[in-house]
Amino acid sequence: MTLPEVYGDDADEGQQPQVSTRSRGVALFLSFFGGCFGLDRFYVGKTSTAIPKLCTLGGLGIWWLYDLVLIAAGEFRDIDDLRLVNWEVAPSPFMQNRLVGRAEQRVNELEEQLDALRHQFSDLAERVDFAERMLAQQRSSESGARSQSPRLPAPGS
Repeated sequence: MTLPEVYGDDADEGQQPQVSTRSRGVALFLSFFGGCFGLDRFYVGKTSTAIPKLCTLGGLGIWWLYDLVLIAAGEFRDIDDLRLVNWEVAPSPFMQNRLVGRAEQRVNELEEQLDALRHQFSDLAERVDFAERMLAQQRSSESGARSQSPRLPAPGS
């Protein structure tokens, strides 16, 4: 006696049902505050039902309440008929790459500015060191000249 393929070992074990990438939390927020205008349905891509919901002000509140309960229960579905399950907002790959690109660009700019400051500081330190050596040399030559010159007696001695 053979089992149908559904019950066999070949069935996809461990594969989770597909869920929407849209956030259930965002949908709940939009439904609560703008559900009578169809914002929750616009968010999930159901514009064909969002427009009548907008025109009827959420079906005079009944449609708004129905969608609010569905979203809270996790049974609300998006345009692709996938359930909204995840509460967190999934990062958009476009925005992630864009932000990472901008962040890397900014870091590179800051590194260049830091290198320029290091170079300027190094030049300034060399100049200060050179000036100190010149002053020390001048002082030693002046003191050497004073010690070699004959001292005159002080007036009145």
